[in-house]
Amino acid sequence: MASVVLTPDPILTQKSKAVLKIDKKVLELIEELKKTLQQAKKPKGVGLAAPQIGKPWQIFITRPTLTSPIQVFINPKITWLSKELSDGVPKKEKKLEGCLSIPEVWGKVKRAKALRLRFLTPDGRSQEQTFSGLMATIIQHEMDHLEGKLFTSRVLEQKGKLYKSEKDKEEKEILEEIKLT
Repeated sequence: MASVVLTPDPILTQKSKAVLKIDKKVLELIEELKKTLQQAKKPKGVGLAAPQIGKPWQIFITRPTLTSPIQVFINPKITWLSKELSDGVPKKEKKLEGCLSIPEVWGKVKRAKALRLRFLTPDGRSQEQTFSGLMATIIQHEMDHLEGKLFTSRVLEQKGKLYKSEKDKEEKEILEEIKLT
């Protein structure tokens, strides 16, 4: 298992390189990503990109729920985005977007509600699938990692607010707005 790279590590703001050959090294990296995501506790992660464990390759994995199978995406390319935007999460969940590389920081990001993605599977097959809802949000977040863009910059571009998780006197988690000067 690898450690999750935290900001301000420069690898998080660099573009990732395409995977030229799915070999033993790439398959080992995928296993490392899976173990790292499964070990993430606070918060439990729903996706993880290779740059987040220090590898500048175009690979990410997703697991929208703890019981979901982990999906692997190699050299992903978004081929279509819906014009309809969401606040970043399905309405019923009312959660903010966060990132394992920026612990305890949250914000709303308006993202396309649906997308089509072309990618390679670990066995080298090319696939194209359409995703919507939470999965579309996760994919856009992870695609940003492959482009060297963090969700916090998306929040600020959209003139949104960032929040920090803190504990109150009773040890309950609360969100405090981060004042940017």
